[in-house]
This record gives sequence, C-alpha cells and structure tokens, in this order.
Amino acid sequence: MPISRKIMDRLADWLHGKTKTTFRISIKSRIAPFAMPLIGRLAADDEDGETLRCALIPWRRAERPAIAVYRGDVSTCRIDGPWQVADDEWLPLGGLVLSPGITWHLTPFEAQALHTHIQNVTEEAIVAWVNEHGPFPRRHVPAEIDREQADPEAKAMIAAWVAERRQAPVAANHTQEGASHA
Repeated sequence: MPISRKIMDRLADWLHGKTKTTFRISIKSRIAPFAMPLIGRLAADDEDGETLRCALIPWRRAERPAIAVYRGDVSTCRIDGPWQVADDEWLPLGGLVLSPGITWHLTPFEAQALHTHIQNVTEEAIVAWVNEHGPFPRRHVPAEIDREQADPEAKAMIAAWVAERRQAPVAANHTQEGASHA
C-alpha cells in the first residue's frame, strides 16, 4: 500500500476522532473467500472477537505455523508446520514442549510421535467420557449451534451455577452456627 494512502487514512481517522484504524490488504482471489470471513470475525469488537484473538496467541508467538497446540494446566506442546510429504507419510517440521523446567525443541519424528500420542489419548478420553455419560440419543443432530438461543441459555446456566456456589458457603455457615449453638 502506498505510504501516502496510509498517511491519508490515519489523518482522516484522527480528524474524525475515530477510535478505529483503517486496514487495507490485497490478497489473491482464491484465498479471499477463506481469509475475509476470518478477518471479520477476528476484528469483531465483542466476546467472540476477543476469544478468537486470544486463541491465536500461540500461533503469533511461533516462528513456524502451528499445526496444533496442546495445553495442559502448566505444560504446552506445539506441533510446527507446515506439513512435509516424506514418501507416503506427512511429517511436521518439528515442535516445542514447554513444561516447568523444560524447553524441548522436537525433531520432526519426535513431534509426529507426540502429536499421534496426544491425538490417541484425546480420542480415548472422549470415548470414555461418552461411554460414562451415555447412552445418548442415536438420532443425528446438526453440529451447528443456534447461537441466538444457545448462548443465552448457557449464560443463564453459568449465572445459576455462580449463584448456587455463592449460596453454598452461606448455607454451610448457618449449619455450623446452628451446631455450635446446640
């Protein structure tokens, strides 16, 4: 983008007292249908935009594009791409393990082995959870969520949970006070 256009855009924003920045980018036509909706969602000034921007932090910090990022409570594993074709296999370029006291750069083979292991453990955990909480209805339901209905319902559940948690200590205190007075 010519420097004069950048200067004019910033000057116009400043003169109009806007708190927004004009962002212009040229991308190839074949990439636009994929990139534009994502850019729009990332730029949204709402909870969704904030969540998406936070989710991208590990990708921004990586020198290579991340294929996957697995996070525990204190440890992180990042599998680095882009994928490389090696005979009939696909291998990452490497990876990174961060754990208390450990920073480990993985070779392509270590990264692939750990990636496969984490995927297998994740699959086992999901299947175990489904089996433990089943049986589930066998009918097909769409993967899409009706956010206009589901988001307020979820927020109401969270608010009820918070209210219940706040009431629990009060109820426990009343029970203890009653026992001590007896």
